[in-house]
Amino acid sequence: MSTRKPDDATETPRVVVADNPSSSRYEISVDGALAGYATYRDVRTGRAFDHTEIAAEYEGMGLASSLIRFALDEARAAGRKVLPFCPFVRAFIERDSDYLDLVENPRRFRLSP
Repeated sequence: MSTRKPDDATETPRVVVADNPSSSRYEISVDGALAGYATYRDVRTGRAFDHTEIAAEYEGMGLASSLIRFALDEARAAGRKVLPFCPFVRAFIERDSDYLDLVENPRRFRLSP
């Protein structure tokens, strides 16, 4: 399991992002409590992201963006392509075009190269 504290997190609250491969999801916790996750499936063409969810009490803290940034950075480091079926992952990539190169066929996901 790989973990990293997001760069933009302050000491309080403590935010940790981790890949939980046994559950096929990335998880983000705040002060030790699970705050959200992004599910994935490994397929022949890369890592397919299906769903991202942040608990209501943690919404508005930027946790979903931190979670997806971590997941995409890990995909890049592993040389893995990304299939952004999850609307939030797709929107994140659309906003931050630095991650567009991770999507093998951007037009399939209505992303502009």
